[in-house]
Amino acid sequence: MTWTVILSVVIGIIIKMVMSPPSAVVEWIVSKIALHPKLVLNEVTVTYKENHLNEDEKIRFIENFNEALFLKQYDIFPGNEKLFLHPESNVTPYVINVKRGNKDINLFVFCYANHVDVVKQFKKKVVSYSLRSDNLQEFTITTKTKSKLLSQTI
Repeated sequence: MTWTVILSVVIGIIIKMVMSPPSAVVEWIVSKIALHPKLVLNEVTVTYKENHLNEDEKIRFIENFNEALFLKQYDIFPGNEKLFLHPESNVTPYVINVKRGNKDINLFVFCYANHVDVVKQFKKKVVSYSLRSDNLQEFTITTKTKSKLLSQTI
């Protein structure tokens, strides 16, 4: 009789945990499959025109990226990946390299006047989506970094 009650309670707890897991578990699962990931500062490097952003700009850029609102995902058909990775526009992307464990993810952030396009490349997969962020759309790098970029292009 005692074992039956204990077994029933244990099975009830397991069913309760499976049916409504704690929010920390749900957040961890969702973060693993999220299309627009929240980036951690020490796991990323941000480059613009093949030059690393300085630490203050990197912090500001990552905060703005994490706060951006997801708008929509674009459909990418097989063979069209290069059109999204290298669009025919005059916008130079910010490149975010994310290293999580043994996974490498590249994010190409194209900032336009009315939206931000992000192309996420990992392994051989390419996913593209659009964001809304006034801060990212108006993001500027400091004059120190701009002069460094100009001196390298001349």
